[in-house]
Amino acid sequence: MTDKTTRSTRITPEEALAYHLEPRPGKYDIVASTPMTTQRDLSLAYSPGVAVPVQAIADRPETAYDYTTKGNMVAVISNGTAILGMGNLGALASKPVMEGKAVLFKRFADVNAIDLELDTEDADEFINAVKLMGPTFGGINLEDIKAPECFIIEQRLKELMDIPVFHDDQHGTAVICAAGLINALELSGKKIEDVRIVLNGAGAAGIACLELLKSMGARHDNCIMCDTKGVIYQGRTEGMNQWKSAHAVVTQARSLEEALKGADVFLGVSAKGAVTQDMVMGMADNPVIFAMANPDPEITPEDAHAVRPDAIVATGRSDYPNQVNNVLGFPYLFRGALDIHARAINDEMKIACARALAELAREDVPDEVAVAYGRKLQFGRDYIIPTPFDPRLIHVIPPAVAKAGMETGVARRPIIDMEGYVQTLKNRMDPTASILQGIHARARSKQARMIFAEGDDPRVLRAAVAWQRGGMGQSLVVGREAEVKSELETLGMGDAFREIAVVNAGNTRHLESYHDFLYQRLQRKGVDREDASKLANRDRHIFAALMLAHGHGDGLVTGATRKNAPVLAQIGHVFDVRPQDGAVGITAVLHRGRIVLIGDTLVHEWPEAEDLADIASRGASVARGLGLDPRVAFLSFSNFGYPVSERAIKMADAARVLDARGVDFEYEGEMTVDVALNMDAAARYPFSRLTAPANVLVVPARHSASISVKLLQEMAGATVIGPILTGVQKPIQICSTNSTVSDILNMAAIAAGGVGTAG
Repeated sequence: MTDKTTRSTRITPEEALAYHLEPRPGKYDIVASTPMTTQRDLSLAYSPGVAVPVQAIADRPETAYDYTTKGNMVAVISNGTAILGMGNLGALASKPVMEGKAVLFKRFADVNAIDLELDTEDADEFINAVKLMGPTFGGINLEDIKAPECFIIEQRLKELMDIPVFHDDQHGTAVICAAGLINALELSGKKIEDVRIVLNGAGAAGIACLELLKSMGARHDNCIMCDTKGVIYQGRTEGMNQWKSAHAVVTQARSLEEALKGADVFLGVSAKGAVTQDMVMGMADNPVIFAMANPDPEITPEDAHAVRPDAIVATGRSDYPNQVNNVLGFPYLFRGALDIHARAINDEMKIACARALAELAREDVPDEVAVAYGRKLQFGRDYIIPTPFDPRLIHVIPPAVAKAGMETGVARRPIIDMEGYVQTLKNRMDPTASILQGIHARARSKQARMIFAEGDDPRVLRAAVAWQRGGMGQSLVVGREAEVKSELETLGMGDAFREIAVVNAGNTRHLESYHDFLYQRLQRKGVDREDASKLANRDRHIFAALMLAHGHGDGLVTGATRKNAPVLAQIGHVFDVRPQDGAVGITAVLHRGRIVLIGDTLVHEWPEAEDLADIASRGASVARGLGLDPRVAFLSFSNFGYPVSERAIKMADAARVLDARGVDFEYEGEMTVDVALNMDAAARYPFSRLTAPANVLVVPARHSASISVKLLQEMAGATVIGPILTGVQKPIQICSTNSTVSDILNMAAIAAGGVGTAG
């Protein structure tokens, strides 16, 4: 029911700890957004220049939103009394969760968030501490605070503070639940004011769900709330409090089973197995079942549909349709609230968020979202809530929230140009995360048998185990069984040995056919049958490539332990990977919300015009495979003939080669990199055929490609994926020797997804 959903895939403790430890402890950094290089910069950032905005804010407090980060800063605050489903483990133990929440704010809505863990269980102390920090933040997100203190804390802070205070465990779940219910009732032909609703779980989330639905039109007498002691009815005294009492109704039902008889809607925020098939059978026609307990729902969709095929079912899990996931709500609620400098997030803003989500689910789903999820997504019983990685969320939900805030008088600074605001929201989002998500989602749908050629490397073994346990497919590890088992035990993953498949020349039954195949390829290159046998038996890169060539695996990842050139040479014994064969290396560079592809970073040493045109076409193909509309720039140190240089001429000639080929993507050159990437610089050349910044950069030679990639990586901290080997008949990807586990997994996903594969 929340963004903290437990997935069906297995994650070992060692993997989880390594993720939080590497590349440095924790999950986020703080970086300066203004220059900090010269003495003048420092004088402006601090003394004496900082005195000017200080005085401006003292004179007009509202200008704090103009001169500081307040307007885009949220505090994620907990005391650790209700961490996930783990209970009261204390403030310090809650820090990894709160850091996680902070990065979700940034990832999904470009909201800066700082986690704060308050070491107190006293509600008054907690309230006072948060109140005193009010000037720092534009909003407060409360998290993992146990009931009933969470109600007291939130209500009091709302009264004391003039910025939004939002307890996501309550209202986040309620908003997404409401969005799903709007569409479920639409599909079942029912109205919210008429349906009978039964809620099981009278905690913070459950109470908030029922309160929001009532504010949307659900009738009090039609809503029955249950807890561990049964129905909350008028007159009950056992286990009651003021928040439960507000939802007590006159009813003869005393148990969940009795309450569900004839009910239209079940909402569960309780525990695994709380609902039986018999209970579901007794519900009204077209029942709506939101079984949101995590990690296991009150009843699984399979069990519910087995007895009621007409049921619409949602859960809190990502491996079932209709996931009720808080990440669909809180980032965008705060984005809209922050952008109007809101004093609060009120019911109208929450309802606007729910309705906008419901309406979005009814619209046609972009192809890239459907491709990423590996299935067709169309409004219906299995798609009533948008997916968390729908790129439209950022520019659809916040405007709806902002409008509701403006209409209800909580906006300090209303938005005048709503169309312009929508465009700024589109520009906020970093496309790189969604691109990687799409790559992995497509790979997951393929369920590839991935060959990991270097089974003696701990990074490769971690990646292979993560591939298997992450539900991506089967891991085939090339190595010796005893060595692989020993290394896995050293890594604390000994049980994974039974899950992955370890393959080598000593245990395969296909060795003779491998020998014959290799001899046929190499016999006219000075290699006799004995040499071919030795190559297949002794070199893991060649052995792994032979596995792939014979269909004994679906993709190959290697290169983590050896330089690219010798690895490519060994693979070349089995596959055609030379420049004249059409092979090209394209590297993706991701930095500050932008992605560019650079080629050739692997195969062509000194390409000529025809080769450069081939590289451009391969780069365009990879761009499309990543969901980008390709725009190619042939780079040089000159722009369109000035200065004249022999080395620049071939870049211009490459564009003319593409002219003759009649390709279906934008391209231009020769041009300098600033003209290719900066539209202001490009404005000096109005005849340029590029309609937007280039995203495929073709450079004059492999050395310049390598220099460019490594410079961006080392100086700018760019994320590098690749080189992506393209133009080869089978999916093969070669990692770099400094690859992390995540890098290896990315390359495996690229291989599985077929990005760049010839044919």
